[in-house]
Amino acid sequence: MNRPLPAVRLRVPTHEDAFAWHRAFDDPEVMEFFGGTSAALSFYEELTARQRRHDAERGFCLWSVLGAADEVIGFTGAQPWPQEWGPKGETEIGWRIGREHWGKGYVTAAARETLDRVRAAGVPEVVAVIRPDNERSVAVARRLGMEPAETFTHPRLNVPALCYRLSLSRK
Repeated sequence: MNRPLPAVRLRVPTHEDAFAWHRAFDDPEVMEFFGGTSAALSFYEELTARQRRHDAERGFCLWSVLGAADEVIGFTGAQPWPQEWGPKGETEIGWRIGREHWGKGYVTAAARETLDRVRAAGVPEVVAVIRPDNERSVAVARRLGMEPAETFTHPRLNVPALCYRLSLSRK
């Protein structure tokens, strides 16, 4: 039985959202598949600033996800693949949400909205690079209709990372 997805709102991250992202992601379980440790607040300040630039230049970014009480609960969106390894030159869709909001459908709802926005911006295909043992993210990718396409080795973590792909062209 499929339950309805919650209503979500996405917005371009503000400078203040860096603090909310830092709080939401300062959790070893949330960061398990991203090296296991929290990033410094300065990382999120730079990341939110970069996302504002992406939105201004490309029409998409990693947007802040607002929950039922209009609080920032994480992010989802798309950006150019930011690493020197993996699917260079491609558009990555990604998501991360605070643990207390897991299992409620927020990520799937926000990721579907992201696909609509990225398609409207003219992006022909998106990728998601996910560790195979990250079952929650693999499930989201599959719910979006993404298919595993190739495997990369994460150079810092020395673990496999599956690259999922989804064509956004209308048929």
